[in-house]
Amino acid sequence: MAKIKAVLFDMDGVLIDAKDWHYEALNQALAIFGMEINRYDHLVTYDGLPTKKKLEMLTLERGLPRALHGFINDMKQEFTFQLGYAKCKPTFNHQYALSNLKTQGYRMAACSNSIRKTMEVLFERAALTNYFDFFLSNEDVRESKPHPEMYLTAIEKLKLQPDECLILEDNENGIKAAKASGAHLMVIHEAHDVTLENITRRISEIESES
Repeated sequence: MAKIKAVLFDMDGVLIDAKDWHYEALNQALAIFGMEINRYDHLVTYDGLPTKKKLEMLTLERGLPRALHGFINDMKQEFTFQLGYAKCKPTFNHQYALSNLKTQGYRMAACSNSIRKTMEVLFERAALTNYFDFFLSNEDVRESKPHPEMYLTAIEKLKLQPDECLILEDNENGIKAAKASGAHLMVIHEAHDVTLENITRRISEIESES
């Protein structure tokens, strides 16, 4: 019988409703060079990928010079911090869910394709930092999502087996990574779906199936 011992969270779109902030920040940086991404392409093609991967795709697809990658990436991160400070705030449902899960003895980690500084800023603004055992960012792995390395690394760090872990993910690349890790999956459609009731219901489903 599977017994869930840890819950692993993606950040953007799961605990932080920051998808639009990343889109806006990247477009602010790309607009300097007339290389903006439209919203449809962002949701269908680029959502959930690290900025460096997005820039590489723009180089291959639209001829963005690689020499500009570093500058655009730095500008995007700065714009993201500005938006995060202005817009990110605590969400009761998330604090309530994580607080109760921690009290019940579940281990928790956050695994995001964002850089570590972005994770630290947004989780601090959302007042969620203290609930996690650790964070993993795209700087902590060689292969970002959709590769499962980030989740496999987290599971190993927790000293658990994949079937003892539940992963909450919202986009195609994260879902692929979660499935490939061998852990259980809870698909999130909107950040407000992340409630204690929904998480505990999913855990009960998994444990009753075994």
